[in-house]
Amino acid sequence: MNKIDKIYILKFLLLVVSGVATFGSLYFSEISKLPPCSLCWYQRLFMFPIFLITLLQIIRDDFEDLYFQFVFGSVGLVVASYHNLLYYNFIENIVPCSQGVSCTSKQIDWFGFVTIPLLSLIAFVLILALCIIGFFLKGSYFGTKKTT
Repeated sequence: MNKIDKIYILKFLLLVVSGVATFGSLYFSEISKLPPCSLCWYQRLFMFPIFLITLLQIIRDDFEDLYFQFVFGSVGLVVASYHNLLYYNFIENIVPCSQGVSCTSKQIDWFGFVTIPLLSLIAFVLILALCIIGFFLKGSYFGTKKTT
């Protein structure tokens, strides 16, 4: 299996992870009628483009880089980390939520510990892990030229 095949598999995994996160968040808000908090909206702001960019790269057969996914994923991970620290009461909220649902309200609780903020954190960690694997696979941090 050559590098391009491995990168294609990696891009497909990125598409699956970001797609599950994107459509999962839409499921929670639109079908389950669980209103997203402010921090959830910010996390969506960084997750949705990862899905769209990866989808377009796969459609266009463009495997140049993972830079955009890495940048969106990094910022999303910061927001998701802050949200989890806040949710699990490790830190105090600096600016309280002024509108809508509180960022610390429990909406789902699977197996006693799996929550929406934790699902988002896991998705961003997986995305960054896949990007880092891709960087090492290509031997570069900012992309490689497609070779056949």
